Amino acid sequence: MKSITTAILAIGLSATAALALEAPSGPVVLTVTGKISNTNSGDVAQFDMAMLEKLKGRKGEMETPWTTGRVTFEGPLLREILAAVGATGTSLKVRALNDYAADVPAEDAKLDTILATKIDGKPMSIRDKGPLMLVYPFDLNADLFNEKYFSRSVWQIKEIEVGQ
Repeated sequence: MKSITTAILAIGLSATAALALEAPSGPVVLTVTGKISNTNSGDVAQFDMAMLEKLKGRKGEMETPWTTGRVTFEGPLLREILAAVGATGTSLKVRALNDYAADVPAEDAKLDTILATKIDGKPMSIRDKGPLMLVYPFDLNADLFNEKYFSRSVWQIKEIEVGQ
């Protein structure tokens, strides 16, 4: 019985270790706060660019109201970021460097929404809406190309607060 208990404890510790979020080694570009269970700096989760690029992502070539012609955005899927931090809330407040914020339902992460880190294969500078931009999959679903989703498409993102 003792060996079974030890084995269960070992499995539990392994699962917990797998959920641990590594600490950023480069400049922090994203902080996630609120209803999250995986943190790496006090009660928040911080990401550097290398950490974000390790997450499952996608590329999408599309037109947007903020770009000229078709451009290719790429970056981690929003749902992968939320999974990495163990997000349990139903709402997100996405905040930009200038403190502009938009309320985004967490269910929007199911739409293959990405946190773009690159445009046309190049890192997004602050001048070009970077370092991070919430991009909806306008290339996969034309019904998303409207004001409702445009207003949620925050650029120069610095923080996501998970609420409710």
